[in-house]
Amino acid sequence: MAPTLRKLGRKWQHRQAMLRTMATQLIQHERIRTTLPKAKELRRVVDKLVTLGKRGDETSRRSAAAFVRTPTELEKLFGDLAPRFDERQGGYTRVLRCGWRKGDAAPMAMIEFVGRAGEARAARPPAPMGARAHSSAMASTLSPSEAATAKPAPSGEDAADERA
Repeated sequence: MAPTLRKLGRKWQHRQAMLRTMATQLIQHERIRTTLPKAKELRRVVDKLVTLGKRGDETSRRSAAAFVRTPTELEKLFGDLAPRFDERQGGYTRVLRCGWRKGDAAPMAMIEFVGRAGEARAARPPAPMGARAHSSAMASTLSPSEAATAKPAPSGEDAADERA
């Protein structure tokens, strides 16, 4: 089954041209502001372009050149962005919601590369392969029998009574 594509209210030629332009602008400026659906679709496109840049061979360069509009941004993709994300397995961009547009109340978002200077939110270091995030309750060192009999930590007035 083919992946679900956002049509963004445009025919495929217009959608392709728009995504090419937006991808080129994102590579150039490393952060752009657009509507939320466009940002989510652009994230898919740009992550694939960075993966091509990380490959670095001539075939990847030609594939990226067919999509990126200017040679300057193509050089930035292969020369600057690809080495920056060499250790990362994916997730090269971040989409941050930033309110609604005044005229039509469309949800707006900022899409930016992770790890850039002046980023809106600091990036987490990439997790090692196979590692999962655990909540504090799951990361507890208590055995299941100890956890069942453990007394919860006092809070509020109970905490003040126990300290006295």
